[in-house]
Amino acid sequence: MAMQLLREATSEFAITGYTATSVTVGGVEHSRSVCLSHRAPVAPWPVASFDDIDVAAVAQAVTAGADIVLIGTGRRLRFPKPEVLRPLREAQMGYEIMDTGAACRTFNVLLGEGRQVAALLLFEP
Repeated sequence: MAMQLLREATSEFAITGYTATSVTVGGVEHSRSVCLSHRAPVAPWPVASFDDIDVAAVAQAVTAGADIVLIGTGRRLRFPKPEVLRPLREAQMGYEIMDTGAACRTFNVLLGEGRQVAALLLFEP
């Protein structure tokens, strides 16, 4: 099921739609896992499954310049091992774990509030 989020994007980096297997940002659909932020174009996130979420994958968000990082864990909520989140704790960045659909919606809410936010979104085939 596709979900259209915004009639008019509040930012060039806002999510305008998503499905269980993709996200649309700036009119471009991305069908692989991505890293988004409030200030940078979509970047690939080298994670193909929940089991691929490791310290190096999470560390990608540290350079986003965000105060909070949303981690979308796919179709359902799953929690990574605490040591995987160490890069965010060491950088004193807040984070929230949620399913990818919730992360897409929350990203836009925080972006619309002018927050410095990043999202790591897992899309599994």
